[in-house]
Amino acid sequence: MKVREMAVPDAFHITPHKHGDVRGNFYESFRHDKLAAEIGRPVPVVQVNYSVSRRSTLRGLHGTLLPPGQAKVVCVVRGAVLDIVVDLRIGSPTFGVHEANRMTAESGDTVFVAEGLVHGFLALTDDTCVSYLCSTEFVPGTQLDIDPFDTELALPWDLSETPLMSSKDSAAVSVATARTAGLLPSYEDCLAHYAALSGTA
Repeated sequence: MKVREMAVPDAFHITPHKHGDVRGNFYESFRHDKLAAEIGRPVPVVQVNYSVSRRSTLRGLHGTLLPPGQAKVVCVVRGAVLDIVVDLRIGSPTFGVHEANRMTAESGDTVFVAEGLVHGFLALTDDTCVSYLCSTEFVPGTQLDIDPFDTELALPWDLSETPLMSSKDSAAVSVATARTAGLLPSYEDCLAHYAALSGTA
């Protein structure tokens, strides 16, 4: 696999090496040892989620409070998405920076989203299925939901029609509100968390 650190530090774009023949192709979507070696930390997988979405469904921006934090390995298993990762770690030199990637099932591309970052996507096709490998189990009350249309972020959703959103996402708070409420993690706390996972703390 080819691993590239994104414009958002501690987020990585992963492109698999495909082996093809007349039958089709085969590739490794996730391999714990290789990914850990590339990003400098292990990625334990304790929960796997799937979402299935109609075209123009927007899910996000989602994160998890720290603690407990939750890292995700996200890939498209059917269809296509516009995937966006944003750095909202207070004190980060790249606070507010985002990277957007078009991801398809055919490409097999994957993104790793570290704890403290937020993530969302727009489904570009009907019946889009997205897989999430999660480093922690879901804990009610620890979700962080940020308005994907917050003007402070100015994310490039490039909408062709009104997006389909959950009531929860439609009511998500702005970055400023989340900051004032103390919901956003500090950059230092995130780095300490990563160091503890890598065994360098």
